Amino acid sequence: MENFFLELFSLPPSEALYRIMFWYFGWLPIAILYVAGAVFLFRKVQRIKWFHTQKFIVLAIDVPENNEQSLRAVENLFTYLAGAHKNLNLIESWWDGVFQLSFSMEIVGIDGYIQYLVHTPAHFKHLIETAIYANYPDAEITEVEDYTIDMPSRFPDEEYDCWGTEFILSRPDMLPILRYKEFEHQFGRPETQYKDPLASLMDLYSSLGPGEQCWYQIIVIPTGFDWIKKGDELVAKIAGIKKLTKKSLMERAMEPVSMVGGNLGYIIASGLDPSRLPAEAMEAKKDEKEGFNMMKLTPAQKKQIEGIQEKVSKMGFEVKIRMVYLAKKDVMNKPKVVNGFVGFIKQFTSNDLNGLKPDMDKTATSTAYFAADQRINMRKGKIIRAYKNRDDVAGRTPFIMNSEELATLWHFPTDAVIKAPLIQRAAAKRSEAPMSLPVGEQAVDSSVPEPIFQEDYEIPEDQSRVKQSFEPLGSPEDAPPDNLPVV
Repeated sequence: MENFFLELFSLPPSEALYRIMFWYFGWLPIAILYVAGAVFLFRKVQRIKWFHTQKFIVLAIDVPENNEQSLRAVENLFTYLAGAHKNLNLIESWWDGVFQLSFSMEIVGIDGYIQYLVHTPAHFKHLIETAIYANYPDAEITEVEDYTIDMPSRFPDEEYDCWGTEFILSRPDMLPILRYKEFEHQFGRPETQYKDPLASLMDLYSSLGPGEQCWYQIIVIPTGFDWIKKGDELVAKIAGIKKLTKKSLMERAMEPVSMVGGNLGYIIASGLDPSRLPAEAMEAKKDEKEGFNMMKLTPAQKKQIEGIQEKVSKMGFEVKIRMVYLAKKDVMNKPKVVNGFVGFIKQFTSNDLNGLKPDMDKTATSTAYFAADQRINMRKGKIIRAYKNRDDVAGRTPFIMNSEELATLWHFPTDAVIKAPLIQRAAAKRSEAPMSLPVGEQAVDSSVPEPIFQEDYEIPEDQSRVKQSFEPLGSPEDAPPDNLPVV
């Protein structure tokens, strides 16, 4: 070994460097990249294997009519779902391929019918039911077939066309969007003071005709508390507070020299008289003495800091938002549905805080220039498959939202505000008759009365498949009695 180094250093510098870079150690970076690639590939294969061992179900949720629950109930629902978060060790994550499973909160409109759905791992079914029944005791939850199975996944398709995109934040994700409390107005009757932003989406879904479908999906991934640090860092950046770092022993020893050197010119100019120091130096010393002053911030900066502090105070989740408009080619109406849905999303934008916008650069099914048609069809297939698989990896990187923001974007309709006629509802609360009710000998007529305004909302014949897609699963023996409502 000694002779090796003597021989190496006896060579000309250029020759020694060439041998070190290419002969002796040139293989090392390649080996490191090869090993790292093999490890990550092995982890990906293990994750795919583990994922295929998991079972997923789709639950249809019908809330009762005359729903008067505030959105705090939905916020509690999302907070309860945080219990699905699991801290993984290295063996689970890198050897077994285990990763954090997600929930997909969906609102779909098919041929004018509106349904709230949750796509969930099967072993979290009771978690979902408990979260919903705890806040909506009269709700009905039914396991149904996946409505996306029969829809095409590759384009161009002979019968269907589609438009879809993911929605991303316009600013850093620590800044909140407009939340539901900011849609409350102190005007009119108390039950109408909340102007529900979902009313426009319900109206849009109700206007869909036969052959039209619009899917709205929010992927919710439970996460830990590390994201709170990002909020603290953004607050410090907005406020202009220098981040405190641990100084080394050498840096501490050189601090007096740096201070003297930095102020030497001021000291010489002032003749050792502090009162004659330049105004800049006096102001800097004053600021350093006073520290951070909230009064020096602009109104927008104050609002941003307050918004960040409110956001980090509640439970956070990693989130992806997708929208797909799928329709038969002869009835497709992109200007109405696509622009209407984007307008619905724009309601949650605050120009001095944050907002959502369609991801036109990477995931939206629109492009131009070279081979535009082929690229658009490729994007259509990607967004449809990502939606069907409830994929939390495909597309853009997930961003952070808290439970209050999620409750604003996805919540059950409030009857005082939303009057969409074809929302799937649970029946009225059922209970036994009071004991004091008089009983006569005349039998009660068991016929069902005709619904009021039936002619206004008559179900077309070609829409029967919509109701069938939300039929409860199970064998005929497990079917509910005839007097129970069917989703």
